[in-house]
Amino acid sequence: MRTTIISLFLILSWYSQAQETNPYSFSMDEAIAHALEHNYSAINASRDIVDAQKQKWETIADGLPQISGAISYQNQLKQPVNQIPAEFFGGEPGTFQEVVFGQPQSATATATLTQQIFDGSYIVGVQATKAFLSFSQNNKEKNELDVRKAVVEAYGNVLLAQESVLISENNKKTLEKNLYETQKIFENGLGDEESVDQLKITLSSVENQLKNAKRLEKITLQMLNLVLGLPIETPTILTENLDDLTQKQIDFGLMDSAFNIENNVDYKLAINQEEQRYFEHKLAKSRALPTLNAFVNYGGSSFSDSFNFLSSGQEWFGSSVLGFDLNIPIFSSLKRSAGTQRAKIALEKAKTQLTEAEEQIRLQLESAKSDYILAIEEYGTSKENLELAERIENKNQVKYSEGLATSFELRQAQTQLYTTQQEYLQSMVDVINNKTELETILNN
Repeated sequence: MRTTIISLFLILSWYSQAQETNPYSFSMDEAIAHALEHNYSAINASRDIVDAQKQKWETIADGLPQISGAISYQNQLKQPVNQIPAEFFGGEPGTFQEVVFGQPQSATATATLTQQIFDGSYIVGVQATKAFLSFSQNNKEKNELDVRKAVVEAYGNVLLAQESVLISENNKKTLEKNLYETQKIFENGLGDEESVDQLKITLSSVENQLKNAKRLEKITLQMLNLVLGLPIETPTILTENLDDLTQKQIDFGLMDSAFNIENNVDYKLAINQEEQRYFEHKLAKSRALPTLNAFVNYGGSSFSDSFNFLSSGQEWFGSSVLGFDLNIPIFSSLKRSAGTQRAKIALEKAKTQLTEAEEQIRLQLESAKSDYILAIEEYGTSKENLELAERIENKNQVKYSEGLATSFELRQAQTQLYTTQQEYLQSMVDVINNKTELETILNN
């Protein structure tokens, strides 16, 4: 029995560890979907929506009936003494009698109902809640677009780093083979030492690039995990490669997409800002209006020489009050007028900023289209250049092996190839990122 329990415990422990180390696997779309649900800022943006809804009800509730209760207890440790004419008690005129009024202990309990009848600021506040909720929703939408953009960039950077590692490893293998052959030729007295040194310099440079690429691979993967809302050390596998992903991101039809600026989230937020200034101006004007509130309360008071207010035989004396409070602003030494004028200025500024935002968004759209086209063109050019650089490097390899090219010429061809390889990888990432930027502005 004991052996069975131990075996079961070991199986459960192994299963738990296997679950903890089980890697995540994402395509680009899967990574975006995961981030929109688990990204830290996305989670807080959803909470902001709930907070805005609660704030909306908090504002509305200010104008609904409010009930409050109050309980008071007093124990006069030394009661005040009063003097009254003694003749009230049959004493001599001109003399006074010391008396103590009431009992030393007292308790009161009161419940009050208040109702706001008219308050201009409350009316404006209720109207503004809709605009505030709209702002929170638009802010959440912008956050989702930012998260999507961050995932695309991080995903592309990981693929770029992984491809850089593979290319650098291949380059290193080729150089090690060249160096080995050249070293043997030199040792047999058929070559020169300069050729060996040239290859050593190139190999050393490629080894440093490989080390840096491996470090970047780890860092970019940690950055992607952070954007995804995962612990940064989580083993994450990307199921797409850079070349296929780039091909999917080439879409010339996107350039002809209809642009409705009202769908752009930055424009929506600029509208929200104008609405906020509008209600602030309206609120400032409402402060010149009177406010009217009603209240009714009911309470009871009890008096005693000792604390027995909770006993059933204790007598309580009831009281009730109904009333209204009317507050009429009359003169504020032009303070309210100045506040209203400042709010109006802020509203006019918001209108100007909305116009500016509209023009900026249209300019961003044209710039994003241009950048996207350029990225596609650069991708095509760098792909052709890579083929040419590979052909040149191969020819120089053959010439070098046949003694028709110097080690310096071979090194130049290899360096040109390595530079072209990195330009090709970067051009693919640029296509992906620039398409995402254009889609963010269009927000269709």
